[in-house]
Amino acid sequence: MMNYRLLGRSGLRVSELCLGTMTFGEDWGWGSPKDEARKIYDAFREAGGNFIDTANVYTQGSSETFLGEFVSGHRDSVAIATKYTNALTTSDPNAGGNQRKNMMQAVEGSLRRLRTDYIDLYWLHIWDQITPIEEVMRAFDDLVRQGKVLYVGVSDAPGWWISKANTIAEFRGWSPFVGLQIEYSLIERTVERELIPAAKALGLTVTAWSPLAGGVLTGKYASGEAGDSRYSTEMMKQWLPERTRSARIVDALQNVSKQTGRSKAQIALAWLRHRAVPVIPIIGARKLTQLEDNIASLTLSLTPDQLASLDEASTIELGFPHHFYAQEMVRNFVYAGFGDRIIL
Repeated sequence: MMNYRLLGRSGLRVSELCLGTMTFGEDWGWGSPKDEARKIYDAFREAGGNFIDTANVYTQGSSETFLGEFVSGHRDSVAIATKYTNALTTSDPNAGGNQRKNMMQAVEGSLRRLRTDYIDLYWLHIWDQITPIEEVMRAFDDLVRQGKVLYVGVSDAPGWWISKANTIAEFRGWSPFVGLQIEYSLIERTVERELIPAAKALGLTVTAWSPLAGGVLTGKYASGEAGDSRYSTEMMKQWLPERTRSARIVDALQNVSKQTGRSKAQIALAWLRHRAVPVIPIIGARKLTQLEDNIASLTLSLTPDQLASLDEASTIELGFPHHFYAQEMVRNFVYAGFGDRIIL
């Protein structure tokens, strides 16, 4: 049975897995045709899932269009998250970016394709590095006040920017971010340097995209199978040799798989449930069998020893100032020798 989490500092109840729908549609030369996408959606709903993630650019709009059709008749029982910022190359310089003009144009297009008059969670898809924070947060708040958007979130932005944005929003009485969407997996743990601490401090729920690292954590590349271009060709040449970090992670997954009798994908997803902040994996599937395997991860409990083996295989250097804080001399100075006796 699916359990539910409150999304950040809000009262919105969302399922502990989120269905990613970037695979809905074949407009990009891959993905699921409508019939298969419908089976995936229905299976997710039957398992108790109510949290669905899409974006205005996914499969050139087909993802939102399919989803709008699928939720017909039960729209209010699902939490739809979609995004704005990105656009295909056009002759319009305002077709992409975080600015108010693009936000307002994008939200209307998403509402139309989704066949709804409101969006539960509206994400800034990626930080454009140029739009003033005040413009972004005020525009988001306008959409909330208009009832077109219920909550707002941020994806793929640095921790300092997110912290500043939420601080400005709270001081000015605007709607703050309630969620953070980032790449997070056993392969990608560099987010633990600044983004995860920011999420913890701000009370943001993390939704993790690519929680299986484009298939690397399922072990499929060991047989030479092609996949997500970000995790293939030259990059895979670095990951597949015996002693690379990624190879060690896959080996650790294989060991836990033998102990539990579960797939490596299920173990990688279960690992995310044991992080320092609430993490909701975004599971995307092209086939129904893939979705069913991912959902089964919810019934898997990892032992402390199994978690430790995965943590050790995937560990990263946090760098300055994290390693500086951990030094005994520094801790003694900061806490006057009481560092081990202060209960948090």
